[in-house]
Amino acid sequence: MLTGKKIVLGVTGSIAAYKAAVLVRLLVKEGAEVKVVMTPSAHDFITPLTLSTLSKNPVQTHFTKPQGEWNNHVELGLWGDAFVIAPASANTISKMANGQCDNLLLATYLSARCPVFFAPAMDLDMLQHPSTQGNLSTLTSWGNQLINPGFGELASGLTGNGRMAEPEEIISHLQRFFSDKKKLNGKKALVTAGPTYEAIDPVRFIGNHSSGKMGYAIAEELAQQGAEVHLVSGPSQLSVTHRHIELKKVTSAEEMYLACRDLFPATDIAVLSAAVADYKPVAMAGQKIKKTDDNLALELTKTHDIAAELGKLKKNGQVIVGFALETENEQVNAEKKLSSKNFDLIVLNSLNDKGAGFGVDTNKVSIIDRKNGVKNFSLKSKKEVARDIVTAIIEKVHA
Repeated sequence: MLTGKKIVLGVTGSIAAYKAAVLVRLLVKEGAEVKVVMTPSAHDFITPLTLSTLSKNPVQTHFTKPQGEWNNHVELGLWGDAFVIAPASANTISKMANGQCDNLLLATYLSARCPVFFAPAMDLDMLQHPSTQGNLSTLTSWGNQLINPGFGELASGLTGNGRMAEPEEIISHLQRFFSDKKKLNGKKALVTAGPTYEAIDPVRFIGNHSSGKMGYAIAEELAQQGAEVHLVSGPSQLSVTHRHIELKKVTSAEEMYLACRDLFPATDIAVLSAAVADYKPVAMAGQKIKKTDDNLALELTKTHDIAAELGKLKKNGQVIVGFALETENEQVNAEKKLSSKNFDLIVLNSLNDKGAGFGVDTNKVSIIDRKNGVKNFSLKSKKEVARDIVTAIIEKVHA
């Protein structure tokens, strides 16, 4: 299952670094192409010459080569089909979780668009420390895949959890990952995300607090499952990382409507998670509106109802997922929207639930189908919620 796969192996400063030699040898034996990037402290435990000889590729540690050329971490991050950090020390795990970037390995991690696997190696008390557990939780919530450490004798002389997974276990983990058939291979998906801004004058607009985090997470998860994703996003500070996501930036509801109308006919799955403005000014003022002593009245008109328009265009075999953000009579209102807009599923979340809604990293949702079947989920990270939503989509697509 690893034949032809491009594996970036990150090696950090840990006594378990000696296992990297066996891991490289096994990866090459399985038919993978391996490039190794080491932290400077990893050199204290295993030589670059060893790993270079086994991988048949130069080992990279520094941002520049001796002759002054650049070791391109961006190119390396884009090259790999998987980035495996083994061993992953407590120090490197902490830096990964906090976005620090003081060596080539971390710069490559921040540039990687491929799945990232990490195999911790440390003493049992370091592993159990709340800061380490928090870092592990953060990394896995972002979609990084933890290869759990094993139980046994540690370098400190203690016995417990903290041993880096054996190279054979890491190989098995990668084989399982690459052997899993992507359940949405060949499918085309449309995802809307973020807010829309409806201009009042050149400097003011009508908008909302949506960050786009939920929609971007759904787009990433759909792409992970093999779909070719078109993400139409309103104003957002977020960016996409998956190579199978094509991002189209828009500002207004009208721009989002036109983009969706053009993309929808060739779409198998549409997930409409954007917080689209329901109204816009009838006319935008050509100049900034000056403050006066009088009240200001704005005349508003309805925007295109993107969900309803696509619902009318839906053909057999297409799946549409809508969203309902409610503050009262939540389920009743969501079920009405599900029916009136011809959705197959609707994702309900309530602003009454702490930790759900706009601008936060968590969400608490219920997923309702056409038969009014309801699945309730606990408060989770938006990446985990995205997995739940995509799982429901997969079930609908293959029903």
